Amino acid sequence: MSDLPLWTPLHAQLHRTLKLRQLLPKNQRLLIAVSGGQDSLCLIKLLLDLQPKWRWKLAIAHCNHRTRTDCEANALHVETLASAWSIPYYGAITDRSLQSEAAARLWRYEALREIATANDYHYIVTGHTSSDRAETLLYNLIRGSGADGLQALTWQRSLDSGLQLIRPLLQVQRAATAQFCQAMQLPVWEDSTNQDLKYARNRIRHELLPYLYNFNPQVETALAQTAELLHSEVEYLEFTAQQLHAQAACHPTEPLKLNCQVLQASPLALQRRVLRQWLFQLLNRSPNFEQIEKLIALVYAPNHTQTDPFFGGAIARVENGWIFLTPP
Repeated sequence: MSDLPLWTPLHAQLHRTLKLRQLLPKNQRLLIAVSGGQDSLCLIKLLLDLQPKWRWKLAIAHCNHRTRTDCEANALHVETLASAWSIPYYGAITDRSLQSEAAARLWRYEALREIATANDYHYIVTGHTSSDRAETLLYNLIRGSGADGLQALTWQRSLDSGLQLIRPLLQVQRAATAQFCQAMQLPVWEDSTNQDLKYARNRIRHELLPYLYNFNPQVETALAQTAELLHSEVEYLEFTAQQLHAQAACHPTEPLKLNCQVLQASPLALQRRVLRQWLFQLLNRSPNFEQIEKLIALVYAPNHTQTDPFFGGAIARVENGWIFLTPP
């Protein structure tokens, strides 16, 4: 053990990232999501080594999805590591059948929020890498997501109850976490489902990305950088759209109406965002592309024009230069 490196380039990179982006302030209570795989083990080891400089209170959380025969052994493996490192361990076991990647992800974040809230941890930290970011961009692009979906894997995100979700390894590739785990002799738990090609993300990882390397050997880096650029642009567009939304909704008696003239004077990108915000505010559901385009047509339509029904039968229509929604 004495031959193990104490401070690697990856330690230095993470230390610089945390200072530059102010992701995890000193003296905070951090709940680290650890699956036992290479990315999460790399993350917890880095944070443990940086702990004397940042004075965090660290804990490990492991989520048992009950989707594999070795899930209990996997959880015990992570708990044993937490014990060896003398940090608190919290385990969550699902009580439902998780039939899809999306269902598993939703349950996992729900479980992490509950653990953090119950035990006074202010930050949930995950080991997502730039490789995950590239795969997420491709996955959402194939599904037809707009810019918001393409930049979805971000450095930090606010959760319920004031919690912050932090992903401090978004500039680190999966190959680097594997090399780090090997150098540090970390006992990585190999998840057999990572090779199962029935999952779309695994097909992207094992089939699509290797094919794209033929066009650009640096495709993973290029995709992750694209996601980073989109994140800043989406933040700006969303902020500007909120301002336009407030301006367009200034009806003297009915604030939920939108002024067509105000929208017409704005770029199409902002019109779409305002109309999406407006419809979500009224119906509490995110509209799809076709529904937004129906509303865009109303912005320029003559008086008394109306749309086909939206969720639950609600209809949008134009009256005297204002768009409003008629309840079902």
